[in-house]
Amino acid sequence: MNRRMEKISASLLRAIQEVLARGLADPRIRGLITVTDVTVAPDLSEARVMVSVLPQSAQELTLHGLQAAAVHLRREVGELIDMRRMPQLLFRVDTRLKKEATVLDALNKVAQERQSHADQDAASAGHWSPPPPPDAGDPGGQQSASGEQQHDPRSGREPKRGRSTGQQKGHGA
Repeated sequence: MNRRMEKISASLLRAIQEVLARGLADPRIRGLITVTDVTVAPDLSEARVMVSVLPQSAQELTLHGLQAAAVHLRREVGELIDMRRMPQLLFRVDTRLKKEATVLDALNKVAQERQSHADQDAASAGHWSPPPPPDAGDPGGQQSASGEQQHDPRSGREPKRGRSTGQQKGHGA
């Protein structure tokens, strides 16, 4: 689709949404109607309008009402958009959203199952916890992540030196 057709489709989508937001007198048209996509034919003779209707129980009846009101909607949209020739509006139910929701639900279930299995595995294997932090009240200083003593300026003492590799006794590799 070229840039011109994309602009026409976007303009039609906004205008149709605006007209539907005002409401229609047809009692068949009810529920939450969302225009999800508009595809215009290359010759601008028709525009396929994809709609999503909630609740799903009102979907069939609302679609019939929209198809019956298509001529009225075309005229209303024509007043909002300055086009030489307004395409005929063909309404279709967009099932992509329902399919996407189904796929997302399935993915969420799988993620929850994996998480619950991981939690169960961690609980059955004995949960690992990191070693406790070094005692902050130690007058000799604090240990760094590498195991070396850090100088504590409050104590006035230098840190104890370990082996030649800089590691303390008992912390060797």
